Amino acid sequence: MVILRADEISNIIRERIEQYSRELKVVNTGTVLQVGDGIARIHGLDEVMAAELVEFQEGTIGIALNLESSNVGVVLMGDGLMIQEGSSVKATGRIAQIPVSEGYFGRVINALAKPIDGRGEILASEYRLIKSPAPGIISRRSVYEPLQTGLIAIDAMIPIGRGQRELIIGDRQTGKTAVATDTILNYPIDHNGD
Repeated sequence: MVILRADEISNIIRERIEQYSRELKVVNTGTVLQVGDGIARIHGLDEVMAAELVEFQEGTIGIALNLESSNVGVVLMGDGLMIQEGSSVKATGRIAQIPVSEGYFGRVINALAKPIDGRGEILASEYRLIKSPAPGIISRRSVYEPLQTGLIAIDAMIPIGRGQRELIIGDRQTGKTAVATDTILNYPIDHNGD
């Protein structure tokens, strides 16, 4: 059996006091009032910002969109089946943003920019806010490369450029989706798989 002397005990206590650091972490938390149809009503997130990411107790992420005086409306970015009334929610302090890089070309991602195609993680060093203004017309690169849809009638009549916005209008069952799908399938893939 080890016997400690009073001076040893006081030295240990002094060391612990000297090593003690006061770190305060303030977390903005709230409580789920109501959940359904991909929307949750949260009470208590008084300091949350518009378009801020919030994290539910069971791990689902949401975006705070409807800021009212008594509650906050949050759009769920997952199924949210495990979220229950009374469970806690914490604000992350981050405005909704997604990583951007050329690694996203040709990949399938979910709403939170996580890859779901089974080809591994995507490396990105930059982030862009989801609700950021589009670049002005002058700063955009002009449309300079033609885009072939693979449909001879459309390619002969309508010049389409890569990067151009094009609207497909028509009645139901006229083949709008088929034209868009054929264009996507006809687009050549380079050697990098992009």
